[in-house]
Order: sequence, then structure tokens, then C-alpha cells
Amino acid sequence: MNQKVKWSILAAVACVFWGISGLFGKSLFNSNPLITPIFLTKIRMVISGIIILLFATITNQKPFTIWKNKKDAITVSAYGLFGLVPVQLFYFMVVKEANASIATVLQFVGPFFVIFWMLITKQQVYRNLDLISATLAFLGVFLLATHGNLQTLTLSPGALFFGILSAVGVATNTLIPRRIITSYPTVVITGWGLLIAGIALFIFDPSVPKISITWGMVIDLAGVIVIGTLIPFQWMAGALRYISPSTASLLDAFEPISAMIGSVILFNLILSPMDIIGSVMIIGAVLLVSLNPPRLTKKAHR
Repeated sequence: MNQKVKWSILAAVACVFWGISGLFGKSLFNSNPLITPIFLTKIRMVISGIIILLFATITNQKPFTIWKNKKDAITVSAYGLFGLVPVQLFYFMVVKEANASIATVLQFVGPFFVIFWMLITKQQVYRNLDLISATLAFLGVFLLATHGNLQTLTLSPGALFFGILSAVGVATNTLIPRRIITSYPTVVITGWGLLIAGIALFIFDPSVPKISITWGMVIDLAGVIVIGTLIPFQWMAGALRYISPSTASLLDAFEPISAMIGSVILFNLILSPMDIIGSVMIIGAVLLVSLNPPRLTKKAHR
């Protein structure tokens, strides 16, 4: 097996892991009402950030170097606060309010917010394909939210609102660290981003609920941290050395698909035809753009 095939498989499995990590979160929320999205998110971020930074230190990737440059330190802090917080906190809020399948599918709309930003800042050339794909994606969201009936809302307003915010978080999570990703190892940027975001959430909400911990909770939390953060992050970071970003984007489709299948199997989620059609439209729209990546302007290349 050559390296490209090997890492393509690992990248696909990483996306599956990200998809099913929401199932562990849903199980935690169901196990005890005191476990809230913000509590789970801040615990996950702090523990994951510390482990990743320890790994960066052990492997001599000099994690503290980034703090010697004020501008880079501000960027990595912004990445944590405005990138990782919304992409993870709002995701888990939708998982709790609805399910991991809906949360992951709504978050999958994120690349279109990236495209929109690149267009208005003139870093990307406008294409009819982008408009068609975006329209297809948001029609998919419309079907998920209303099942085609304007008189009803099948998703709660909270789930829909935070689902769209989590998709915006995907965009900020992608755009904010662009300036520094070539200057520092990925583990350093992600490790500090997670730790800063987790500490900020603890400052915002310092409460720690008194919970009678069970082995089931420990397993679910380990699933969120290990399967949802540590393993897939390492595999995807390694895969990007051998596969193109467009290939990685195509493999991302495994995330909502695995979340959907897992929700059906583990939580008896019943998908209506409109749910399936809407999900397929969103996933198909993203894949359409990924198969035909946009051309950047000269400004974007600098």
C-alpha cells in the first residue's frame, strides 16, 4: 500500500471519527441533565489542548515560540476564541437540542461562508458554480428545518440558529489561522487554540456541576476527547502531507454520513424523506465545489 492510499484511508477514518464523536456527546447529555454543552466543550478543549501541547513539547516542536511574536500570539488567541469556540460549542448545543446527525449536516454548510468571505474580500474569482452550490446547500437546510412546509419548523429555532452559527464557526476556524499555518506546526496552533478557548469558557462559566460519575460517562468523555479530537487531528494533519486539500474536502463527507448512520443505529433516529433529501443536497453541494475548487486571485496567493 503506497503512502497516498494509506493516508487517504486514515483521513477518511478521521472524518468518520469526527462524525461519531457527536454520538458520545449526545450520550453524555442524555446520561445527566447537569452535563451541558458549555461544560463538555470546556473540559474537552482544556484536556485536548494540554495533551496536544505536551506532544508538541516531547516531539521538539517548540510550542512556546509562537508567544515571542505579538501578532502571531494575537492570531492564535483569536483562532481559539472566534474559531474553535463557535465550531465546537455551538455544535454540541445542536447535538443536545436535536442530534449529532443534524448538528454535523448543518455544520457542513461552513465552506460556503468561507467562499462568501473570499468573494467579498476579492480573494476568489466569482463562479456561477459557487452560487448554484450555495443555493443547493441552503435549500437543503430549508428542507431540514421545515420539511418543505413554510407553516412549520421541524427543527427547534435554537437548533437551527446554533447550527448556522456552528457553520459560521467552520469558516472562522478556517480563515483566522491562515496567516500563521505555514510558520508553525499544526499541533502548536491547534493545541494553543484549544487551551485558550477552554480557559476562556471556564472564565465565562466557571461552574463545575456536582455529578455522580459513572464508567459510562468516562467512556463517553474519552470518546469525545480521543476519538473526536486527538486521533483524527493527528491522522488528518499527517494525511495533508500526502493528499490534496480538495481530496480531504471530499473525504469530509464521511463525517455527516457516519453521524447520521450512528444516530439511526444508537439513538433510533427516524429520518423522514425530507431529512434525507436535505442532507444529500447539502453534502452534494459541498462535494460539487470540492471537485471543482475555485481559482484564487493574485491577492489571495500573497
